[in-house]
Order: sequence, then C-alpha cells, then structure tokens
Amino acid sequence: MKGRIAVLDRINGREAAALIVDGRLEDLLIEPTDDGTPRPGAIYRAVADRPLKGQNGLILKLGDGQNGFLRQAKGVAPGQGMLVQIATQVEAGKAAPVTLKLLFKGRTAILTPDKKGLNIARSLKDEAERERLAEIAHETMEGAPENLGLIIRSAAASTDDDEIYGEIEHLRKTCEAVSSEPVEGPPELLLDAPNAHFLAWRDWADPMPDQVFENEGAFEDHGVWEMLEDLQSARVTLGKQFSMYIEPTRALTAVDVNTGGDFSHSAGLKANLAVARDLPRQLRLRGLGGQIVIDFAPFAKKDRRQVEHALTRALRADRIDTNLVGWTPLGHLELQRKRERIPLSELLD
Repeated sequence: MKGRIAVLDRINGREAAALIVDGRLEDLLIEPTDDGTPRPGAIYRAVADRPLKGQNGLILKLGDGQNGFLRQAKGVAPGQGMLVQIATQVEAGKAAPVTLKLLFKGRTAILTPDKKGLNIARSLKDEAERERLAEIAHETMEGAPENLGLIIRSAAASTDDDEIYGEIEHLRKTCEAVSSEPVEGPPELLLDAPNAHFLAWRDWADPMPDQVFENEGAFEDHGVWEMLEDLQSARVTLGKQFSMYIEPTRALTAVDVNTGGDFSHSAGLKANLAVARDLPRQLRLRGLGGQIVIDFAPFAKKDRRQVEHALTRALRADRIDTNLVGWTPLGHLELQRKRERIPLSELLD
C-alpha cells in the first residue's frame, strides 16, 4: 500500500501503534506492562539518597521502592528534594536514569523550564510561516515566568493557529502545576509518562499520516502481525542476496553482515551500504539501544568513509540519539545509542 498510514490497536489489552510507509513498517510503539517501573518522560519529586563515589552520581528515591540515578550531582546533600524527569528506559536491576532538565513536549511545541527563549524549528525555512509561528509564540508566552522557554516544532507548520494556541496553553497549565509542587516532601510521581497512542499522535505528525486506522483488529487488517513476526527473528533480509543478524546480549548488541550468494568483488561494500541504510530503522523497531557493534562484511578500508556517510545519513533521519563512536582495531564499527525504548522481545513476552 502506498502512502503513510498510522495503525492503532491493542496487544494483550495494551495500546499499540504502527507507522507504515509505502507498505514498510517504519515505527512501532507498544505500551509496556504497568508494573510500576519508571518510564521516560515521567516526572517525580525525588529525594537524594546516597552518592556513588567515583561516578560523580547520586542514587535518588522515587517512591514505591523505585530508585533513580542522577549524573553530575556534586554538592547535593542526602535528604535533599528535587524535581526530576526519567531520561531513558530502565535496564533490569538498575536505577532509572534521570535529569533535572524538565521538558513538557507536545505535537507542535515544547516547553523548557529554566531554559528561557522562544525558538522555532530550524527545519522550517519559509519566512512567512516562521513569522506566523513567531507571532503565536510571543502571544502564547505573554505573562509566562521569565525562566520558561518555548520551542515551536516543525509539525506546527501544518497546524492551524487555534490548535497551536490550545496545545501551548495546555502545556503551560501542566508545566505550572508540576513546577508549583514543593521540592521538599516524600518522593512521588507527579506526571505520568505518555502512553503509546499519544506518542504516535505526537511524534508521527511531521508529516501527518495520510490515513489513521483505529479499530479492534486494525493490526490484522494491515498485516502488522506478520511484520512483528519478522522482527522477532535475528535475521534481516536485505534484497535478494544480503542479510544481517541483530543479536542483543547483556553487554551490547552485535550486528553481523553477510553477502549471501553474491561473490562479486564489490559484494562486501554493497552489503555494508544496505545495512547502513536500514540499521537505524531495525534498531528502532526492535527497541534496542546501548552499545551497538557492527561486524561488516569484508571490504576495502578506503571505502569506510562511504559506509560512514550512509549510516550517518540514516541516523540523522532517526528520532533516537545515536553516536557513531568509531572503528575498532578488528574493523568493527561501534555506536552508542540512547536507551529510549523497551526491547520488543520484552514487550511481546
């Protein structure tokens, strides 16, 4: 099917959403089991517990037996209260990584407490549109606290004025309600993390889907179950000959590239370029982050720059922060990827 469609359904009673572009699965969101684990985007009143010597970090109490970990926490005394936001997914057996830099994120705008300024997405180049959005930004932030900043997102370009005004007003009320909470007091969840269907509406809006299907059985109607089955296999087929295997371990995710039945002189380079273009999508769909180590098919060292360029371009189009660390002496390429999602294998258990 041609076009960009969003498919909303449920898996085992939990919200799930799939973004399909020209018949290919581009993104997938599944609501995790409600087991009390802190989730990215949630805001807590936390209480400093104990420092971690040598790591320049601090363990925080988040309430209900949950702990957080704050980096660069020099000078924070045990028992001190603070407002924090969960920054990434929680690894099993570890404290939830948190940040003091709160964000209130909507489809068309983001509010940034303690980071003042009015900004418009740099991807918006049309001057008339930038002027329209700048006027909206100034009007909606009139009377706001001096330290409160606003970012107008690129999705605002396809949104009418009233909807943008309404969303910023809602974000301001939410921000003010959370910010007015006293930092001293027992640890407590103040703002829950967004659910899967809201995230689909918020993050898939640029460009807007051509169609949205939201009904029981929508995954069946649009072949999403077959796509999910493919994602549960380590093997990813790339064209007629090439493939890669994506295999997560406790320490890292290993990616092995194979040329298959192509024995031509350029087979290695062609296979590696195919992997570079598709790997960010595969990691996103499988919910994999942390250390990624790619064992490319044999190819000339002089062609590394070409593979790096293809991978960098694919990563630039991805929403999840990933750093290209570099090549190892054995010729592997290392990536460091933000743990923004729960691995698909855990969500489908």
